[in-house]
Amino acid sequence: MALTPDAPPVSVGVLREHDADERRVTLVPEVVGRLVREGFAVVVERGAGEAAFFPDAAYEAAGATLGDRSAALAADVLACVRVPDAGLALSLHRGQVVVGLLALGGHADQADALTDAGVVALDLALLPRTLSRAQTMDALTSQASVAGYRATIVAAEAFGRFFPMMITAAGTAKPAQVLVLGTGVAGLQAIGTARRLGAQVTGYDIRPSSADEVRSLGATFLRLTSSPEGAGEGGYARELTDDERAAQQTELAGHVAKFDVVITTAQVPGRRPPVLVTAETVAAMRPGSVVVDLGASDLGGNVEGSVPDERVVTPGGVTVVGAGNLASELPTAASSAYARNVAAVLRAAVRDGRLDVDVDDDVIRAIRVPAATSNPAPAEEARA
Repeated sequence: MALTPDAPPVSVGVLREHDADERRVTLVPEVVGRLVREGFAVVVERGAGEAAFFPDAAYEAAGATLGDRSAALAADVLACVRVPDAGLALSLHRGQVVVGLLALGGHADQADALTDAGVVALDLALLPRTLSRAQTMDALTSQASVAGYRATIVAAEAFGRFFPMMITAAGTAKPAQVLVLGTGVAGLQAIGTARRLGAQVTGYDIRPSSADEVRSLGATFLRLTSSPEGAGEGGYARELTDDERAAQQTELAGHVAKFDVVITTAQVPGRRPPVLVTAETVAAMRPGSVVVDLGASDLGGNVEGSVPDERVVTPGGVTVVGAGNLASELPTAASSAYARNVAAVLRAAVRDGRLDVDVDDDVIRAIRVPAATSNPAPAEEARA
């Protein structure tokens, strides 16, 4: 919503992300220009967009004010990609709003620090997909799409053979056999990308409804006899019971070992992701096989033995890639999509020309913390 001419501008601060491996930036110059024209004042910390290839000059040309970190921190709204470190809360003021992919369910110290400081946190990791008006704000979807594409590129680079069938004078190379576990946004993007690279692709999900989506991309859908009815609320996969998960792992193991490349996509923001591929299953795979784990995080991963942001080669010659932050590896595309999501949230938080984090608004109520932390995040794949 645009601001009224007589209202003081709502200021938005954009920080340079504090994590060394985070290359995304919250707002890009194109989106900054739109917000400025709508009446927002945007303050960008110098160098905030450099890692995503957005120079300071581009922000100035879009109408932003460049400043040091303290200038950005003084804004009415602090927009970020990842959750600010706990110490940053000491620099914030009561009533200030922080918006981003905070995943505060897995960062208790940061959540407590923000609450104690009187800061209003809007966690995009909690945004429900069931609200049609929230689609433009769905940062998890936009970033999952980037990650799914990148996962296949990473897998192809790590794989020691061709993805497509190659017919040459030296002989014919068979196409790679790729299995994608979890067919949400990231999984479908991974499937589509692998197909475009010429691989033979199979997708698996516990939601029966995903079979048609997989087939529509020219891939095969893997059905397990042990698969329960896995559809949950809002189209997400529900959390499996321990017995269901054990049966799933056992049957999956017999299939996984037949594939050259496995990509797992089950992420649960702020919570431990489900284990889909056990260490025993990885050990049964052929030398040269590749496993890319999009669920890898400090809380665990979909693949036993995966290490966040690292490649591990097992004694059996299987490359396991812990790839929980792949969107950051395509910072320009990821930032551009994320900026549009954040801008949509900013507009929803403005009423009558003023910043109004209204809990009566269904979107704001869903993503506001701490009130929203009592609602568990969607289970299993889901968010990928």
